[in-house]
Amino acid sequence: MDLDVVNMFVIAGGTLAIPILAFVASFLLWPSALIKIYYWYWRRTLGMQVRYVYHEDYQFCYSFRGRPGHKPSILMLHGFSAHKDMWLSVVKFLPKNLHLVCVDMPGHEGTTRSSLDDLSIDGQVKRIHQFVECLKLNKKPFHLIGTSMGGHVAGVYAAYYPSDVCSLSLVCPAGLQYSTDNQFVQRLKELQNSAAVEKIPLIPSTPEEMSEMLQLCSYVRFKVPQQILQGLVDVRIPHNNFYRKLFLEIVSEKSRYSLHQNMDKIKVPTQIIWGKQDQVLDVSGADMLAKSIANCQVELLENCGHSVVMERPRKTAKLIVDFLASVHSTGNTKKLD
Repeated sequence: MDLDVVNMFVIAGGTLAIPILAFVASFLLWPSALIKIYYWYWRRTLGMQVRYVYHEDYQFCYSFRGRPGHKPSILMLHGFSAHKDMWLSVVKFLPKNLHLVCVDMPGHEGTTRSSLDDLSIDGQVKRIHQFVECLKLNKKPFHLIGTSMGGHVAGVYAAYYPSDVCSLSLVCPAGLQYSTDNQFVQRLKELQNSAAVEKIPLIPSTPEEMSEMLQLCSYVRFKVPQQILQGLVDVRIPHNNFYRKLFLEIVSEKSRYSLHQNMDKIKVPTQIIWGKQDQVLDVSGADMLAKSIANCQVELLENCGHSVVMERPRKTAKLIVDFLASVHSTGNTKKLD
């Protein structure tokens, strides 16, 4: 073989080795950086653009796709300790002709975190209303979606600002009062009574605790590499003090049952989506809501836990699209395309 050809293969091999080695190094040494790149890549692939908007000196960070049109815009509220990008798995399966907005909840990711902020459910509802006003999203009633803590906020928002919302999807929402506590809630109450706030299962600080949280929230048992578990923990640890403060606020007497106390005020068509194997918030909450909200559809998902958005994104997207078509299309027959 000609020496020049050998040199060409050596150079080519070296050129390919650089990005491969960089990826391996990122995976092993900086998994948190790899996770951020992953979300950036999926936002770009799905056409979601990140923007910032301000209410006085308070910054909201959000991502969006599309523009307002004749179909309702969709505002999506994520759960406790998550961020706007948690919705990307669902966005992937939503029609591109819909106007989508995913916002970082108060204190999360790119939205302002202030020690003076009211983190109660009422306080978060007011903040989200400020965000809606800033974007003029309520110029025309929009569809509101929330999951877990975000579902709690979304339900109370629909009760407080009925003219803003044309329809509502609540995905395993928090904020309901059950006659009996499940195992998870019993454990939380024991931790509260013992003041062991550093042991809250939803606020992991080690890869092992992260794995336990994923098992708690998911029916599907994901096999997550140790490096990724470490990366997920590394991303969260700087925020854990805030998460503890927020958690204690939303389970306080002021906030814990806000949705329960306001669910009979929800007048818009409402969709409830819940995983039958939810270990965090019992699926019987769906029946409570259905009995209190006049125009309510319930969808219970088999073999699915609390992380409905992550476990069943395609099904979740289809249910949302079909629900929107049924309540907003002419003659209630035309599907969103």
